[in-house]
Amino acid sequence: MEPYSYTWLLVLGLVVAFADGFGIGANDVANSFSTSVGSRSLTLRQACTIAFFTEFLGSFLLGAKTTETIRGDILNVDIFEAQPEILMLCMVCALFGSATWVIFASSKGWPVSTTHSIVGGIIGVGIVAFGPEAVDWSYDGVAKIVTSWFISPLAAGLIAAVIFSATKYFVLAYQDTSFQRGLVAVPVYFGITTAVNVLFLIYKGSDGLNLDKVPSHVIAPIVFGITLVVSAFSYFFYAQWLRRKILGNERALKWYHIFIIPFIGPHHLNDYENDVTLGGTSGISEKSSKYSKDTMDIVVEGKLSNDGSNTKKKSIFHKWFSLFNKFVQSGLSKEVADYKADIDRKMHDVATKYDPDTEKLYSFLQVITAAFASFAHGSNDVANAVGPLATIVLIYGSGTVDPSGKAPVPIWILALGGAAIDIGLIFYGYHVMRSLGNRITYHSPARGFSMELGTSLTILTASKMGLPVSTTHCITGATAAVGLCNGKWQALNWKLLAWCFFSWILTLPAAGGIAGLIFAFVTYAPKLNPI
Repeated sequence: MEPYSYTWLLVLGLVVAFADGFGIGANDVANSFSTSVGSRSLTLRQACTIAFFTEFLGSFLLGAKTTETIRGDILNVDIFEAQPEILMLCMVCALFGSATWVIFASSKGWPVSTTHSIVGGIIGVGIVAFGPEAVDWSYDGVAKIVTSWFISPLAAGLIAAVIFSATKYFVLAYQDTSFQRGLVAVPVYFGITTAVNVLFLIYKGSDGLNLDKVPSHVIAPIVFGITLVVSAFSYFFYAQWLRRKILGNERALKWYHIFIIPFIGPHHLNDYENDVTLGGTSGISEKSSKYSKDTMDIVVEGKLSNDGSNTKKKSIFHKWFSLFNKFVQSGLSKEVADYKADIDRKMHDVATKYDPDTEKLYSFLQVITAAFASFAHGSNDVANAVGPLATIVLIYGSGTVDPSGKAPVPIWILALGGAAIDIGLIFYGYHVMRSLGNRITYHSPARGFSMELGTSLTILTASKMGLPVSTTHCITGATAAVGLCNGKWQALNWKLLAWCFFSWILTLPAAGGIAGLIFAFVTYAPKLNPI
């Protein structure tokens, strides 16, 4: 193949890779924040704002600089050496199949694995192009994916259930003293959360920095030191801030007061609050009112323009800006935490409710865990969308297939993948958040924290042991297991849970079927011979 041939495949590859990134944002990223939104630790807008930065920075700064030519090593790259353009077409079709399935699943609120989707697409084109024998069906290939359907939810569910049960029996169950117990437990939880999140970031989100290659005897003291510092900070600063904010009802305390809380007396805050309420605010209000009146006078008297042309231009601009703003805000204004609350009320009523003030202790921990998971996800799973695109770009520029099975990932491709993921979350992420947030089971900050920490710990442990796990399957299993900790089977939405599991099984054949059909249509369609 001559370099810079088949430009249409490159252009089409850019489009479908962006679409696949959109689907990853709408599905995978929504998994990370669904429990935070469902438990009301974050609003949908706040979750999307945090994820906008964590996902993009994770993919842009720590995204892998190289990627597998064929994701999952399902096909041998050597079979494409004679016709590199066929591999380009395979990647385009695989991305199309993956994007179509993931976006469809997202619209139904089904949490599916985007990694399995792109692998399914590659399996589909591999079978059509070279037959079933070309696909690796062993444990190193397809069998490992099937195994993950069971290992992921069971392992994450077990760990999340242990975390929540310990929290319930040592803290939440003591109604009269649960808050005091929670304050004592907060530094411990902060230490555990910090250690898990740092290790998770090292081993699951560091391909770009190769931190996972650093020896364990070097990593261990660093992680221990960070954990010790964070635990001490949470005990002397954060726990005291929580005590005064919640028990002391000091409403004037802001989040930035955490760093100076031992040095601030209650009377200083009250004096400041009174000054703002009695003095500063009234003055601002008077000025604002006067400014508004002057502005209205100018508009009414027509002083902005003699012929009204500026007013017309402003009204047109305002109209288009309003339409654009409405379009952008469409995905951020959806109800998530209370979506179909009337239908799920019976399920939520079965769940045990604990002291609201004690539950608040876990909100910040939950948000931190979700943010770390999102950052690691951006650096690790962005390869699902940009990996095949990097292969297309490499073949387009060189006209050959790299026999090493690796493809370099230019920085602009990482930026494209990060942007697509963010846009997918903002516009379409609410569907999956609705399913995993309060629709499968009742959420609260303590429950959500247990689900997210259990998921991160499972992925971290399984990765080091070489076991196949999926983030999507883990968070779903953790959600179901924590729901069962209520002690009643009615605390779970079994119908929705069954649909989620069914969608996992459908992922490989659905994405593969779509990709295979497109590939067959392009390669085996009748061709017009020139006269």
